[in-house]
Amino acid sequence: QMQLQESGGGSVQAGGSLRLSCAASGSSSTNVYMGWFRETPGKERQGVAVLNIESDYPFYADPFKGRFTISQDNGKKTVALQMDNLKPDDTAMYYCVATTDWIRFPLRPEEYRSWGQGTQVTVSS
Repeated sequence: QMQLQESGGGSVQAGGSLRLSCAASGSSSTNVYMGWFRETPGKERQGVAVLNIESDYPFYADPFKGRFTISQDNGKKTVALQMDNLKPDDTAMYYCVATTDWIRFPLRPEEYRSWGQGTQVTVSS
């Protein structure tokens, strides 16, 4: 069973940056997609950015284009999310996701069965 371990969350002031990392382990299959979702109390999980590992093609939700960058280190089965120009509204629990399947909608949470435990990001004004 695949395991996903996030790291890199924390607290930062508005305008600052954080880098999240996710390491995959425990599966002999190759992930096709890896990425990030986030969740805040009272709101649905929101897709942030997902990467097609094979093609290295990124998918970004509109609010994060130009501010967040997703990348991979395939040799280490990790995916990173560089978050720049952070805003207080970016405060959330960020979750790593992965799938070994080819999916139609990479930014929809129902496409993923493998989720990490989450890492908290807090942005203060």
